[in-house]
Amino acid sequence: MSFLDKFRESLGFAKKEKKSIKSNDFVNEILDDDVIEPMQPFYEIILIRPESMDDMDYVSDQIIEENNPVIVDLGYFEEEGIDTFQMAGNKINILRQKHGAESILLCNSSDKNLIIISPQRINIVKKE
Repeated sequence: MSFLDKFRESLGFAKKEKKSIKSNDFVNEILDDDVIEPMQPFYEIILIRPESMDDMDYVSDQIIEENNPVIVDLGYFEEEGIDTFQMAGNKINILRQKHGAESILLCNSSDKNLIIISPQRINIVKKE
């Protein structure tokens, strides 16, 4: 059983009868086969280091409207002071409470504070 047959069988497609294949026939057989489409659409994962609240609005738009996960580095806000850092934190809390977004702290060091924020329909699983 070839890899392609095993793959089709694991996806639940009916098994085709085997026939001898010449190299030229092999190319045509691949091109004529069924197209397998992914169950999920393509997502962009955006990495951003916001430097203003407008950048945080962009993060919100990506999560709410585009359904894209975003990795946010809040290191710049941390350096700027507690007020801007708290405003960014409040924005993330609103995304979590009103829109069901998930967030996980990825890294917290002296120069980085990385958080991944994802829309409700994308599950993030944290395993320890």
